[in-house]
Amino acid sequence: MEPLVDPRRGDAEDDASSPATRSFIKLAGSLFAEISLPKLIFAWTSLILVPGLLLGAAPLVVTGWVDTLSGRITALAGFSSVLLLLLVAVVGWVGWRPLFRSAERSFWSLNALAIQPGYATSREALRHVVERLSPSATLPAGRARLRSLSAIGAAALIAVAAIGVILLVWPSTRWTADFIDFARPNRLVRPALANAVVLVAVYMAIASISWGYADSTMAPPVDLEGFDLPAAGGRSWRVAHLSDLHVVGERYGFRIECGRRGPRGNGRLVRILERLAALHAAEPLDLIMVTGDTTDAGRSAEWAEFLDLVSRHPELAARMLLLPGNHDLNIVDRANPARLDVPFSPAKQLRRLRTLSAMVTLQGDRVRLLNRDRGVLGQTLAAAAGRKQDLIHSLAETASLGSAVQFATFWDNLFPLVMPPATDDGLGVILLNSNAETHFSFTNALGLVSHEQEAALAATIRQYPRASWIVALHHHLIEYPRPARAFFERVGTALVNGSWFVRQLDPLGDRLVVMHGHRHVDWIGQCGAVRIVSAPSPVMVTDEAAPSVFYLHGLSSGAGAGPRLRLAEPEQIIVQPEAPSLASDWRDAVGTRRAGRR
Repeated sequence: MEPLVDPRRGDAEDDASSPATRSFIKLAGSLFAEISLPKLIFAWTSLILVPGLLLGAAPLVVTGWVDTLSGRITALAGFSSVLLLLLVAVVGWVGWRPLFRSAERSFWSLNALAIQPGYATSREALRHVVERLSPSATLPAGRARLRSLSAIGAAALIAVAAIGVILLVWPSTRWTADFIDFARPNRLVRPALANAVVLVAVYMAIASISWGYADSTMAPPVDLEGFDLPAAGGRSWRVAHLSDLHVVGERYGFRIECGRRGPRGNGRLVRILERLAALHAAEPLDLIMVTGDTTDAGRSAEWAEFLDLVSRHPELAARMLLLPGNHDLNIVDRANPARLDVPFSPAKQLRRLRTLSAMVTLQGDRVRLLNRDRGVLGQTLAAAAGRKQDLIHSLAETASLGSAVQFATFWDNLFPLVMPPATDDGLGVILLNSNAETHFSFTNALGLVSHEQEAALAATIRQYPRASWIVALHHHLIEYPRPARAFFERVGTALVNGSWFVRQLDPLGDRLVVMHGHRHVDWIGQCGAVRIVSAPSPVMVTDEAAPSVFYLHGLSSGAGAGPRLRLAEPEQIIVQPEAPSLASDWRDAVGTRRAGRR
């Protein structure tokens, strides 16, 4: 008795969202066939229309207030006029701050949603086309020149398009209003939207030119020319770097991206942890970095599997640091890439809550939040989560909209998480959340490092002027210096503001190393002074019978190294696969049961 179809090998449903087995066009077709129009309309209203109205209405509200105030001043006559003048002045004084904050948040929301991705998409599209047409562009010198030219070309295209939009929309704009206009606010909707379009377009024209210039003049990414020798007599650390473990919640489960072309279940992770335990027993490890995509879809069963496996190795758990990846937070439905989350969706906050719970379990007492008001490190992650225990339990048990909104605010203020150095000249770790706010499974991979996180990172490093740092995030900062196989590898995967982030890190390049995952690519290089370590996925292999790898890195500083953080040549650790024996296992199991019945 053999099954007609072995369920352990899966079927076509396991490939529903897999870019390894389905083309980009087929995935897009599934999106348009399955998309929920009411959710789409609500999401676009919340993410674009409302921020646009707030941004465009800001100058109207300000000029209306000034007009009313000046009119009262010139028409002062009697006690009632004085009271009205005071009332208008108080409303303006109290209300301008929230108005300014709303306009500012709306502007940066539109910037992150459309402007920076638009520029990055144009730049990478030009590079991709030219690389396909010109073989010389794939050589190192040609690739660097192409990067500069594509940045300038993208800036010019975006600037011209923005100027065209300004000229087209300008007749519908209106920049002043009076008190009477607010009696009929519906008349202000159209000019407010037109104002928002013009403001964003002006910024787009100016910003694209500045980004293009900065990208064209910055140092291009290159393979690391050589590794450092350990610092004699200095401090040293052994760091194992894992990423993209994509833990599944079923014994025979397949991962979204590879589908049936990849390994089943979590057996390979079991062997990874066993290898780490053996390495640690032979020579102690200092850190185990897990740079995102710990789970395949952020489900409770997946986190449970991961924590169960790690709990078998407490000596490894005590050294493990993890951060969120796009698969941990942004997969709305693993089987349907068209599934849409609305803003403040309780389901999205539950995925964040599961990630937070795992981080508190593994590193809650070792990492700290930054006190943004004082610019110093504050409470531990465990303490911060403990103060929100009622909210966390309410979200977990009821998934109400109110608890989801409150938890979203709490989550947004968590990062970066910092493991401070044990000594003034020790090694610290800064964990970033590089996941952009996306609501489609189809666009789950977008990455963005916010200005707030970068400012907090800089404030943290300033507190320890002699320390060295690992800056860890999920997304790769910049495209690798090698040709891409497909356009989707360039767009929607790297940080949309990666070039800007690299420029912020460059002055500190000697004191830090950036570690990330996301692309499952084995690469060590640098961009300017910033050294970048990209981790392969030790489980996402195309052949279930093939081995996979991860790396053990040696870092050192002090003594002969001075303030420089040295990066030694890493040790490659090979993980062997399980012996495949699907059909024979099934036949043997059935035969054993038959023999027992006899």
